[in-house]
Amino acid sequence: MTRLIRILIILLVALFTFIPAFSAIKGGVDYKIPMDYSKINQKELESEAEQYYKLAAGTKEINENMTAALNLYTMLTNAYPDNIQYAIKLGKLYEMIGKDRYAKGQYFKAISIDSEQPEPYFCLGEYYYSKEQYRKALKFYLKAYDKGYSTQPITKEKLNLIYKKFGDTEKASKYLNP
Repeated sequence: MTRLIRILIILLVALFTFIPAFSAIKGGVDYKIPMDYSKINQKELESEAEQYYKLAAGTKEINENMTAALNLYTMLTNAYPDNIQYAIKLGKLYEMIGKDRYAKGQYFKAISIDSEQPEPYFCLGEYYYSKEQYRKALKFYLKAYDKGYSTQPITKEKLNLIYKKFGDTEKASKYLNP
């Protein structure tokens, strides 16, 4: 009898614990808090975000500076969804802390905003290069090169290195800096 009571108590606790969560998911309750972005000062927020970004640069851990930079650039990308630079900075921040899927998502978002800008392609090239996925890196470096980064020494250097890794010295020499 006491065993049956224990089972009933456990079932009741589980029932009252999980039913509200299940009904919220099933019913599609959205817990996002709406924010009125019209009241923010873009220049101030951008300046503050850049300060935290510089402080967070080079770290691989989530600290106060990283959290502040992530929050501010998230707000900026939500408030100004057509700004490529905000998406790129957010992508770089995600990349710093190892959130690869989010980083790539932000880079692709920047490409979808304006596919003629070379910087998001270059960032994707850097991302794949750091992961030693040289074929993918090559694809994005070449896109960046074609879109306007042909004068950037770092782009030429990376293309040269990748072609050398592939053993194609003829193409590698094409990207040697004068």
